[in-house]
Amino acid sequence: MDHKINNRLGLIWILISVFFASIMAISVKELGQIFDSRLLVLFRAGLLIFFLGIPALIVSDFRKKLKFTEPKLHISRGILIAFSTHLGFYTLTKLPIATTTVLFFTAPIFATVLSIYINKEKVGYRRWFAVIIGFLGVIIILQPGFNGFYFAMITALFSSFLFAVALAYSRRIVLADGVVSTYLSSVLITFLISIPIAYSLLESSYFGSIPMHILALIILLATTSFLRGIGDMQAYRYGEAAILAPFTYLRLILVGIVGYFLWGEIPNFVTLLGAFVIIGSAIYIGHRETKHKNKV
Repeated sequence: MDHKINNRLGLIWILISVFFASIMAISVKELGQIFDSRLLVLFRAGLLIFFLGIPALIVSDFRKKLKFTEPKLHISRGILIAFSTHLGFYTLTKLPIATTTVLFFTAPIFATVLSIYINKEKVGYRRWFAVIIGFLGVIIILQPGFNGFYFAMITALFSSFLFAVALAYSRRIVLADGVVSTYLSSVLITFLISIPIAYSLLESSYFGSIPMHILALIILLATTSFLRGIGDMQAYRYGEAAILAPFTYLRLILVGIVGYFLWGEIPNFVTLLGAFVIIGSAIYIGHRETKHKNKV
């Protein structure tokens, strides 16, 4: 059964998501100075399986609530999340954190285009115009000669694209099997995919000599990733995208402040201009989508 719209509850969950997503990104950026991004994805997925697997084995009520009635969708979404995460973590270790965050905001723009093919939705000329404007913002940021970071910017866009496709499946899976089952399947698939990707790095890793504060940071990464994932799914389960979307962009402020104090990163004019265009486009797309749904 579908849940009634509750924007107040959705707003609480999206703020939880924003807070923990910011901490997660900061953790990846900091750990990326020590570990390859592929290892970080593997570490995170492994810890999450451990944290979620213990309750599943010990608590029978928890185990009974796990359902996987849509196996094909779980597998498809898990594969998309896995590669989106690898590309996203790589980008976070290579680009200034504010620039990366801005490029991740292209997910709603991709979602609009994908809705035509996945949900057979009709997109009016106003939303098409907003999509074009949004991609103009991307072009502004991708201007030639941006300090050799062009490849990492492309991986950020591919990460957002794959995440947008995964979002298209999320609501159906969550309503059928619940939030925890949906999250657990994506984590398990990410872990399995990450093993061959990171295997060559595992052989030369120095696990026995990892300092305690680095281990604590890895655990923080896994914990905040879990809380962010739950926050996202719950937010869009209850709230309307047009109401929630503006609050997701608070991440840019949070990571921008931390990026300045921790790594001395100052977003340049091009990044800020591109951010203004992309965020404005995404907010308008969400507004038009809600208006369209209310008419149906």
